[in-house]
Amino acid sequence: MRILLVALLSLPALAWAGGAVVLFPAIGSLNKVTLSGRVFRDEATAGSSTLSRNLRRLAASNWEDVPVEVRYAGQSRNVTSGRDGNFEAVFEAIAPRLFALGSQKAEAHVAGAKTGIAGVEILGPGAPFFVVSDFDDTVAISEVLSRRRLLANALLKDESTQSVVKGMAEFYGCLRDNPGKPAFALVSGSPVQFAGRIGTFLANHRFPAMGLYLRDLGPSTLSDYKQPVIRALMRGMPNKAVLVGDSGEHDPEVYRQMVQEFPDRVLRVYIRNAGRAEDPTRFEGLMLFDEPKQAALDAVGRGLASKECVAKAFP
Repeated sequence: MRILLVALLSLPALAWAGGAVVLFPAIGSLNKVTLSGRVFRDEATAGSSTLSRNLRRLAASNWEDVPVEVRYAGQSRNVTSGRDGNFEAVFEAIAPRLFALGSQKAEAHVAGAKTGIAGVEILGPGAPFFVVSDFDDTVAISEVLSRRRLLANALLKDESTQSVVKGMAEFYGCLRDNPGKPAFALVSGSPVQFAGRIGTFLANHRFPAMGLYLRDLGPSTLSDYKQPVIRALMRGMPNKAVLVGDSGEHDPEVYRQMVQEFPDRVLRVYIRNAGRAEDPTRFEGLMLFDEPKQAALDAVGRGLASKECVAKAFP
């Protein structure tokens, strides 16, 4: 994604109209939820082509130092947008009441801007695990190893035309089918401006609902941007984790680092073969798979998914 980042940072400002606040979907525990988002001075108007729509998304004018009211579970937090219009609000359950399990809704309000609404998935302490997933070349075909095809997928395709990795939605569906109903967090180098596009892509292809933890584009996020997010998720929830990524960039190295830091918390690491798989030492202790069915069968053997679900999903 380094090539894409350099290209995006050179985009010119585009004309927009209106205002908007984007609240990102999140996962949380019974006791604590952290919500984040971004405020844009203008709301993107429809472009005449896929390219123009993507450029308008990426060239959004950020709105800094703006009061934001974030509401969740009957509570309200007043925060101020900071650098690049980003904001964060932390909610803690008020004893003896805990946050409700399952899917909930949160809102973010800014005067003069369109309200942001996002889903929140609360994971109970009894859930067997939660899933951390990559996006590019893990669930969506981005072809990051080719500069030309990467830019084409990023700028010339959208939520309706970007290709899905066949079988990944079925694999994730069987993980979600676990009686403990694991939650999913998508931690990706894709830009935060693509949150709406990615959310719609996941829904179109029937992936489970996911919290979105995307990259705030800038020179400081060229590397080591996933580890802080995954650490925060691991520390914020007591459950164990399953990590899913691909071999095209640095997921094997990042996930191995997480296994070293949280040795008793990571149940399994699945890596889709998307290239750069010649060196077997990159995948020691991890599972490298060519087809999602292979990962799904491994999940059955480890008690992460049911044999019945996998047999139905991969006949």
